[in-house]
Amino acid sequence: MSEKAFLSIVIPAYKEARRIHKSLDAIVDYEKEHKFALEVLIVLDGTPDNTLTIVEEYRGKLKNLRIIDRKENRGKGYTVRQGVQEAKGEYILFTDADNATPIDQVDKLLKYKDEFEVIIGSRYILGGRMAVPQSLVRKLGGRVLNLIIQILAVGGIEDTQCGFKLFRHDAAKEIFKRMTFERFSFDIEILAIARIHKYKIKEVGITWYDDPHSTVSPIKDGLIMVRDAWRISRNRAKGVYK
Repeated sequence: MSEKAFLSIVIPAYKEARRIHKSLDAIVDYEKEHKFALEVLIVLDGTPDNTLTIVEEYRGKLKNLRIIDRKENRGKGYTVRQGVQEAKGEYILFTDADNATPIDQVDKLLKYKDEFEVIIGSRYILGGRMAVPQSLVRKLGGRVLNLIIQILAVGGIEDTQCGFKLFRHDAAKEIFKRMTFERFSFDIEILAIARIHKYKIKEVGITWYDDPHSTVSPIKDGLIMVRDAWRISRNRAKGVYK
């Protein structure tokens, strides 16, 4: 790397051969429009498809592209943590491979970098929106789930699950090394850890594009998150995150 990265972008990837170009093309454009140095870390989570082949095509397009090709599937949480542990930027963002939250939305988060250690994208506060509105049933289900998560694990956060979160370098390292969840509910856990360690959290409204091919099940995965929120509450009581 020719100069120290201002912003590290961590992207976990599992079976993303058809979608990851959306994020990478957007980052190529974003890099051209900004003067600060970027570091892009793609962490492959034991993916069986040709995601690696697609990502390799961007080595000449992105100045500081790092690819971590882990052969074993461990889950999104583990994969994001590995990327964060490897990241060297002053600020570290993790985002999804499908560019559901356009990368240029990070500029909204960076406005608060001097005041907050953890700055997260939110679809459910003022300034946040879904480009394609969800059905009433799905929307109500999501709000009920969030209320339960707030009660059990991390109060005052309207959108724990948006996969677009920015951290100061030192805060990211301290938070993620205490994380215990390897899969779906890690977002809730890292916010709970941040709260326990007195890091200031800011929610910022962003634009989000729903992926019609998402494999997330509102009922099945929602129940898992409720269970995991309870586990986080229990871990907190036991002092696991200290």
